[in-house]
Amino acid sequence: MTDPIARDTVVDALVNRLRTEILGGLYPPGSYLPPERELAAGYQVTRTSLKHALVRLAQAGLLETRHGVGTRVRDYERLGGPELLPMLVRVAGPDWAAEIFDARREIGALVAAQAAARASLGHRAHLSDALTALRSAADPQQGEAEIHRLIAAATGNRVYSLLVNSLLNAYLEVGDLFRHVFTDAETTADRIEPLVRAIADGDPAQAHEEAVRYLDRTRDLMIGALK
Repeated sequence: MTDPIARDTVVDALVNRLRTEILGGLYPPGSYLPPERELAAGYQVTRTSLKHALVRLAQAGLLETRHGVGTRVRDYERLGGPELLPMLVRVAGPDWAAEIFDARREIGALVAAQAAARASLGHRAHLSDALTALRSAADPQQGEAEIHRLIAAATGNRVYSLLVNSLLNAYLEVGDLFRHVFTDAETTADRIEPLVRAIADGDPAQAHEEAVRYLDRTRDLMIGALK
């Protein structure tokens, strides 16, 4: 008998439960979920609540429903997109986090070099202002994330911005685990300042080098927090 779901946040709780069970391997890719009537009875929820939860998981790329056949778990590693990353970090653990940080390093260094080559005077001014604001930010973690968004915007390539947003969303989903890395605003700003300065100077090679150095350092700090 499956444990019943609390009724105050039934759809949200059901989405979280099913997501955890799917990503945890109870329902592996390619398998079908039990019939809706059976699932609803097991979780002690209405079929309407269950349908809402299944729709949300389908929108997230985890499920697909075929009329008259049933609801199947998608092969999300092969077919899924970056929108899955936050839930994979939350549920599937540090292995996914490590891979996300590897991608963050490679993409972040490329984006930084492109930003140094393409940034307008306005972009450079916004980056400088964001660095100044970071030094007194109430939430340095969010202030640091905003600088990454500005760096991506400075490339003039909207796809880079979407990729950076996906990577940020992936680890900010579990940002509470890393918050101690960004506790001190001055320290956070000092770490990222060489990268911002290299972009402001219009030096792509230096920006790439500083990005690798910065992203490696913060990756080690954040991965350490997961161990």
